[in-house]
Amino acid sequence: MLTQALLIDDSRSVLNFLQRHIEAEGLVEATTFLDPVEALACAGKRMFDLALVDYEMPHMDGITFIRAFRALPGCADIPIAMITSRQTDDVKMEALQAGATDFLPKQPQSVEMTVRLRNLVRLGIAARKQNDRAADLASAVAAATQKLAEREEEIILRLALAVEYRDNDTGEHTLRVARYSRIIAEQLGLPARLCRDIYLAAPLHDVGKVAIPDNILLKPGKLTEEEMAVIRTHATIGERILADSSCELIQLGGQIAAGHHERWDGAGYPHGLKADEIPIAARVVAVADVFDALTTRRPYKEPMPLEVARGYLVEHKGRQFDPACVEAFLSRWREVVEIAAGQRATPYQKSGATITPAIEQKMGNCPDVDHSREAVAAC
Repeated sequence: MLTQALLIDDSRSVLNFLQRHIEAEGLVEATTFLDPVEALACAGKRMFDLALVDYEMPHMDGITFIRAFRALPGCADIPIAMITSRQTDDVKMEALQAGATDFLPKQPQSVEMTVRLRNLVRLGIAARKQNDRAADLASAVAAATQKLAEREEEIILRLALAVEYRDNDTGEHTLRVARYSRIIAEQLGLPARLCRDIYLAAPLHDVGKVAIPDNILLKPGKLTEEEMAVIRTHATIGERILADSSCELIQLGGQIAAGHHERWDGAGYPHGLKADEIPIAARVVAVADVFDALTTRRPYKEPMPLEVARGYLVEHKGRQFDPACVEAFLSRWREVVEIAAGQRATPYQKSGATITPAIEQKMGNCPDVDHSREAVAAC
């Protein structure tokens, strides 16, 4: 690809000379302008590898042009030379301060003009190669970052699947809670990245159940107070499992695991936090988790009708739940109904961040068998 040069001079004869000279070796393609204002407009729409501009022109002098050119996106480091017959120190200093790379004497046949022009072309070619290498490096870094993000998401998926298999519920509860949580986070107006992360980390809310004995976790009948006390330890166990991770998603999962059974009024567990002391991600997931537990069939209960569960959330907002989270959830009720009916299975889109749909594809293929009685019992 030819090096692209922008030439601006109010003399057609000078422009023609510069174009012939700069294109002589077949390495450069020049775009010429008599009007610096038009040239600047063009530079704002396409990229050039180098520029030559006359000092004295109508409408805009060369120094003013250089300042405006340097302010354009991607033009800060492009070589630009000013053509002038005025070689005074004041003019040179002002041009250098404006961003000029070099000066060309307005003497078309001079040896100095020829040498400086050749050097400027070489500098433009070198700058372009450097920019291309920088772009390649940025692309490689972006690809590596995306790969790392996908691996983090897979870690979340694997941990969540382990918990769901442990609890005889192989995916659908976890996925619905993630979707409900996404709705709440978005409607609260949380930053797009945080909405995405809550969606991905929500499946870890019950990771601590891996340490609950089978005879309690899988008991078909009503739990005793002692057994409920054991069940409740899953919050602190989950917090310990996910603590001290260098991965931000795992850290967020730890906040959710520890805090999704805290209550707005401070009567929850494990730390008795209240109101804004509870991390926002945990407050979001608390609403999503309880709603799903209420509205799905379990071996020990029939599902609660959606409207009845909605009434439960309204009745308990300000006590069990963050009122803002409940209002955010109910404000998108149609989507909630679609998720509950299994009609909404689109991957995360609204954050503007690209993520792999693995968490939905892999977990969405699993049957829904059972989930914790504990979320229902805590209601």
